[in-house]
Amino acid sequence: MSTQIDPSICPVCGEPNQCAMEIAKSTGKPLEECWCASVVFTPETLSKVPAQAINKACISKKCAASS
Repeated sequence: MSTQIDPSICPVCGEPNQCAMEIAKSTGKPLEECWCASVVFTPETLSKVPAQAINKACISKKCAASS
């Protein structure tokens, strides 16, 4: 059974990830630079993303900051 991945929800904590691409898609507003463009994600943080969500949903600011 496959689980549907919501690209606007962090696959680690389940909270909105504030992904600029997803916000632009859902609102029709022009794409702005995403907060994640200036963040370095540690290997520890990236290892928390479930395999089925890799490259399909962004990590939230909270999860990025917690590692």
